Amino acid sequence: MVKVGLLVRLEAKPGKEQEVEEFIQAGLALVEEEPKTVNWYGIKIGATTYGIFDTFNDDSGKEAHLTGKVAKALFEKAPDLFKEPPHVEAVDILAAK
Repeated sequence: MVKVGLLVRLEAKPGKEQEVEEFIQAGLALVEEEPKTVNWYGIKIGATTYGIFDTFNDDSGKEAHLTGKVAKALFEKAPDLFKEPPHVEAVDILAAK
């Protein structure tokens, strides 16, 4: 069972919404190379608000993801795409199906 996760909230700069969506969609290919990332979702919350939610079986998977290609790309592109740096929250999974 997955036990830990990450919730990343992203606020697109005005006019950058399409670029943010394309960036998130492109991230899937990088995450598929991460064997310890169990689930990964790129989501749209509102007109300019996006998110990424991912789950892992344990903290080693979470740490591998945080030091992986997707995280690196996210923080490299952040100044161009987002109003503020990505807000990353570690979460504990209480129940999952």
